[in-house]
Amino acid sequence: MACATSNLSSYITVLLLFGNVGFLTPTSCHIHGDGNATMFVFGDSFFDPGNNNYLNVSLSEKANFWPYGETFFKPASGRFSDGRLIPDFIALHANLPMWAPFLQPGGLEFNINGANFASGGSGALRETNPGTLSLEMQLNAFTLIVSSLKETVGDAEAEKILAQAVYLYSTGNNDIGQFLTFHPYNATQLQKQMFTDTVIGNLTEVLKEVYEIGGSKFAFQTVTPIACLPIVRQDYNLSGNECAEMPHVMTTLFNTALYEMAEDLETQLPGFKYSIFDFYNQVMDRINYPSKYGFKVVNDACCGSGVYHGVNCGLGIYELCNNTSEYLFFDGSHQTEHAYSQLAELWWNGTSTTTAPYTLKQLFELDSAIEISFNDFGALSDE
Repeated sequence: MACATSNLSSYITVLLLFGNVGFLTPTSCHIHGDGNATMFVFGDSFFDPGNNNYLNVSLSEKANFWPYGETFFKPASGRFSDGRLIPDFIALHANLPMWAPFLQPGGLEFNINGANFASGGSGALRETNPGTLSLEMQLNAFTLIVSSLKETVGDAEAEKILAQAVYLYSTGNNDIGQFLTFHPYNATQLQKQMFTDTVIGNLTEVLKEVYEIGGSKFAFQTVTPIACLPIVRQDYNLSGNECAEMPHVMTTLFNTALYEMAEDLETQLPGFKYSIFDFYNQVMDRINYPSKYGFKVVNDACCGSGVYHGVNCGLGIYELCNNTSEYLFFDGSHQTEHAYSQLAELWWNGTSTTTAPYTLKQLFELDSAIEISFNDFGALSDE
């Protein structure tokens, strides 16, 4: 099939949205990939394949330097781990190629297997870590890809691809972190609830937009146990197996609201199907029962400085462990590749106690009967 010429105004919009990414120049669009499956990835550092490499953010919001990636990627890819992340292992299960950053050169060309827009440090709120790609900006990037898809294969074929695609999300972690910066030990119940409602509200609006565009199969990862991360235990001056109280309250509120949101959307939106992976409790189970999963160290990170190696992995003076597979955490916030491989396996084909109402394998295999009407995608904006 002949490929339409890319719309120059769309590329100019990308430059306005994402800053200095002038290498993304308009070319003839192409279809890449084997066509077996399609997945679009949205989120934060748990899913970022290296998009932050191309953003004007601090080194603490990048992972494109040693020893990140030292188990699998040489040189470092920009993933916040010693190797692959959960989306990489999901891609392996789904017979998809390894994810590349959406912002890398050529990233604007449509790939039949999807795209990864995740950005380390980003959140569902626009004000969370400005300079990273907020969830709203990731949505704008997705609409640009959809425009390219429609130009390439036509509306009818695009409708099929978008309806069968899986949309993977990890968000809320950094929003909660921002809230804790201002309320490290206490906040009123009203403040906690209003904040949670705002974050979930922003996520809901993004999901509804993707649904209107044509998506029907959504997958969510609950937020991490922030209260027990090495960086947080270090910040709160905790000892032993202590976890911080306020972060625990906020993560519990968010995860509860996430489940309720998904259930509500399933009743509101015809054809809406979803999978939620209990990332929080699966990480907590490994913290509480490390030997059950083959880990020896769960309080300290493999890489970093401070009492729990919670900060500065790869920066300044830091320590690095000898065997990452013995550690649950690679740096102060993120797991090792060994941990991610276990967690991805549970999401792909776990029991109802780990992922529900569908596993990711089941979600990929579902046929979508939803009817989709496309909007006219004009110039994008981050407003």
